[in-house]
Amino acid sequence: MSNDDNLKVRQKVSRKKAFKELTIIKDTIFWIDDVDESQNENAIFARPFNEKDAFPQKLTSKKYKIKNNFHGYGGNSYKCIDFNDNFYLIWIDQLTKAVWFQIFQEVLSNDRSQNKYLDSVQEPRQISKSIEGNFDSSFVISKTSFLYGICEINDRDYLFSLNLKETKQDIHLIKKFKNFAGDLSSNASASLLSWIEWDSPYMPWEKNDLFFAQLNLDGKIQKVKKFSNKLINSIKNVSFFQPYWISETILVCSEDSSGWWNLLFLDVSEIENIFINKRVERNCIEYGLPQWVSGIKLFSGDIKNLFCLAKKDNGLIVEQYKDLEFFKEFSTPFTSISDFSVFQKKVLLKGYGSDFLGIVIEIDFAEKVLSNFSDHIYLDHIKDCSKPETFWFKGFEGQSTHSFLYRPLVENFRKPPLLIRAHSGPTSFFDGSYNPEVQYWTSNGFFVAEVNYGGSSGFGKAYRERLNYKWGIVDSYDCKALALKLIKLNLVDSGKVIIFGNSAGGFTALNCLLYGSIFTAAICKYPVLDLRDMHNNTHRFEKDYLNSLVGNYEKNHYDYINRSPINQIKKIKKPILLFHGKKDMVISYKQTLKIQEILIQNNKYSEVIFFENEGHGFKNIKNREVVMQKSQEFLKNALSI
Repeated sequence: MSNDDNLKVRQKVSRKKAFKELTIIKDTIFWIDDVDESQNENAIFARPFNEKDAFPQKLTSKKYKIKNNFHGYGGNSYKCIDFNDNFYLIWIDQLTKAVWFQIFQEVLSNDRSQNKYLDSVQEPRQISKSIEGNFDSSFVISKTSFLYGICEINDRDYLFSLNLKETKQDIHLIKKFKNFAGDLSSNASASLLSWIEWDSPYMPWEKNDLFFAQLNLDGKIQKVKKFSNKLINSIKNVSFFQPYWISETILVCSEDSSGWWNLLFLDVSEIENIFINKRVERNCIEYGLPQWVSGIKLFSGDIKNLFCLAKKDNGLIVEQYKDLEFFKEFSTPFTSISDFSVFQKKVLLKGYGSDFLGIVIEIDFAEKVLSNFSDHIYLDHIKDCSKPETFWFKGFEGQSTHSFLYRPLVENFRKPPLLIRAHSGPTSFFDGSYNPEVQYWTSNGFFVAEVNYGGSSGFGKAYRERLNYKWGIVDSYDCKALALKLIKLNLVDSGKVIIFGNSAGGFTALNCLLYGSIFTAAICKYPVLDLRDMHNNTHRFEKDYLNSLVGNYEKNHYDYINRSPINQIKKIKKPILLFHGKKDMVISYKQTLKIQEILIQNNKYSEVIFFENEGHGFKNIKNREVVMQKSQEFLKNALSI
């Protein structure tokens, strides 16, 4: 139920570099791009840092499908490690279901005129046999040339090792985790490993544990130690985020014991005596995110220059620490940042804004950098764009609840219809980033509102936990409360109120139609319809999510039935438009198929559309165009416009 990637383009699409999974090592940046979309073939590319006009060098020459399926939602699919003065490039290939490996070195500057920046020292090698499972890309290399990683086999996670000198070898399973694990990392010498673990009935952002392991000279685990501290996690449930080594003995992470994901610096000079070197407690600032995918980075650099990304109010800031001391805060024009990576003082990221699409930002902090990022980058702002306005209102039980409002760009109606958007997750959040779907509706005279209902991230732990045991209640109430408030303010047409929702947002949307008469119609993609089916059949990562959202299945069986839209669908008399992909591994399209006939019989203008080759989140641009076209036709009929 993770968020869809926002639709960046509509209709005619020009082919350009997508810059997926950016990272920087030394003076070179790496990324993934498609080379044959029809065959799902992609490759890893490289070019010099801050040379945006340089022609990209394709590093992986064979046919690969470089992708991470770890825990269902995946994450980064490769890792480049600076090792023995070379670039060790390791990636996960889905065609062979194996780990691959290649070594490169920098090309001398006078040879770079031929657009070649790295030379292959060793040809690509498949170093693991195929497995019936999934690899994560949080790889670590030891001085003895062993590769360590985490894999998922038969519904269990393992720590494994591979010899980089061998080919197509069986993976050597070192440790069987109790259930889930992730975020493997190490100090520079790889003498110390760290990772997080979590187990039923918790999701990683609800409760996890931070572990350390000491390796001997032969690369075998000598000691394993769980971090426990009375100030942090010995007496309360705490979530650790991105344990990251900044020196041989210092690790930084964030943890939410204060109610916000705040910074924590640990000294691991002795694994038996791990202590807090520094703790940064700041309210209303989040240095963490729900770990739906692996490899999310908000910290990068080293002890001399550590850069941290944090959510502050409705924007993002970058902080710089020198030798663990706060040095400077930098404001940014970004609503969202991905692919945050630092090498020494070179900062690389992909930034998104309310009126511009994702752009690659490369800034060298060795030069003088002002506290405002906007002064160092050129932004191609989108004209005729409806900007998000922050709007707080009273939601469930009178609690202050956040939303973004987008006013119509044209006056096509006496009063504009209202389009309420409920995000997926439901632990996710709207950040105000530019979304062409939103802009399409505002350019056609609609008033759009995005609801960060109780349970959304980015507003502290207490806000996130409002949804505990009340999914389908709090979220739906908050959406209705915002609609009523906007009607009361005389901003929208009370007879034309539509709710949109994808996945978990579809669950929220359909429950809004069930209880109350505010909404005129709903448009949903791959909605959650049956909580019992989700409990029994969803993939491993999400299997226990409903424990906190609804409650223990045996004890709260009635709630699983009563809150499932599939059991109440005959009560809905409003028009509904549903979309679902037949390759959805999270929510089976067969649930939507079950209600198709009832929905169309009972509800005028209702329609159900299936896509043969789509999963949980629509990737194909043509299919997205169909969604927009069908949605427009549906609303013309449902709203009589």
